Amino acid sequence: MAFFVNALMWTTPFEALAETCEADNSFFNMPLLLFVALIGATVGGLLARQRRGELERLNEQLRQINAALRRQAKIESYAPSLSYAPIGSRIAENEVIVDPRKQELISRLKTGKNFLRNQDPEKAFVEFKTALDLAQSLKDSIEEKKAARGLGASLQRQGKYREAIKYHSLVLAISEREGENSGNTEAYGAIADCYTELGDLERAGKFYDKYIARLETD
Repeated sequence: MAFFVNALMWTTPFEALAETCEADNSFFNMPLLLFVALIGATVGGLLARQRRGELERLNEQLRQINAALRRQAKIESYAPSLSYAPIGSRIAENEVIVDPRKQELISRLKTGKNFLRNQDPEKAFVEFKTALDLAQSLKDSIEEKKAARGLGASLQRQGKYREAIKYHSLVLAISEREGENSGNTEAYGAIADCYTELGDLERAGKFYDKYIARLETD
């Protein structure tokens, strides 16, 4: 009997000690889990605030764009005949187009525009792509820009925003190559819209800044 009591006295402290160790172990684990959760919440909060900041900035940019467009509309209402097209971009009615490729180029551009108006961007893309190839073969930078802008618009309406950015960027590249900026304002705005649709608000904001700057100087 004494042996049994002694054995009980010796084993009980070890069991209690084991329980204590287990309890301590879970205690130390709890703050670690809480710490991880707090880090996650903090990071999530920072990202949310950053996203909110981007949206607020984007909203302010859109407000500025709206104000600039209103001012521009007012100016154009006072001078409805004012043309912002680059010099030499319009063909006089009595001018005869001799090169059949030029005739096809103009025809393709018109057909592409009509397809866009009729909400058929897939067919519009085909017409504008042919027009772009013809314009490049003729080294006609003005018509090349029109075709590139049409291609960007066609892809944008199909929801192919990354491909659309490529062609809107081509408009800017042609401007830099030729040293004239016609069509750049619309290209900046279109690229910004594409990045907005893609959820890249930071890049969208940069192009909206350029768009606003152009609207205020045009």
